[in-house]
Amino acid sequence: MKPIRLNKMISHNTKYSRREADKLIQEGAVSVDGVVVTDLSTKVTFDNKIKLKGRSLYQKTKYSVIVYHKQKGELVSKKDDRGRKTIYDTLPSKFAHFMSVGRLDFTSEGLLLLSDAPDIVSALMHGDLERIYYVKIKGPVTEHMQTAMKEGLFLEDASKGGHEMSKVHSMEFAPFVGYRIIKNTPTYSTIKVVINEGKNRELRRFFGYFDAEVVGLKRVSYGKIDLDALKPGKHRFLTASEYDNLRDYLAYSKSEKRDQ
Repeated sequence: MKPIRLNKMISHNTKYSRREADKLIQEGAVSVDGVVVTDLSTKVTFDNKIKLKGRSLYQKTKYSVIVYHKQKGELVSKKDDRGRKTIYDTLPSKFAHFMSVGRLDFTSEGLLLLSDAPDIVSALMHGDLERIYYVKIKGPVTEHMQTAMKEGLFLEDASKGGHEMSKVHSMEFAPFVGYRIIKNTPTYSTIKVVINEGKNRELRRFFGYFDAEVVGLKRVSYGKIDLDALKPGKHRFLTASEYDNLRDYLAYSKSEKRDQ
């Protein structure tokens, strides 16, 4: 394990956030190898003996995953310097240390996974699980769009549809796993799309290239986890079968990496 910042080690393995961990460190409540540490830049591994308020810190082996129905007008962020609402304003405070599996932008809605285990978050975020979205665009679904959905697309300039402050410029879009046109009219169209990657505003950038503004974006599933009837602003833990499917996927992913 590579050394990581002490506050990160604490937040990943306790109920405390990084900000709260910083405060504990500054207050002298944390020791490393028997020495009280107040330097926030301190890096550690579990080879070090870390104590928090006199109690030893152990690596978390159990984890929890929740499904949250993100609402439009919420940021997937701990806080916002402009005072906008975040998902953590809606979620109960006991989930303040949970991390999101990727993001849905401010005007998007739907299924968002969160976990208290960084390794689980990273594995899901960088995995190839299928994500299903309902996308509403201005204008019709054209033949050029359908060709790009089937064959993929590379854009030197993928800025249209991205955030104005984004540093992402070019982008490669893999062929969609699948799509189904639900409504196709000259004014507004709706498409059900299935993709297995989660790049920065990927779908908004994709349709933006065709001058089709995305006016509605809702994610309804992630792998074998579905939003179902979960209401906006509500959350639930994974079911037993969903945890089983997740463990199977994580085990398969690890074996694939070993075989490469």
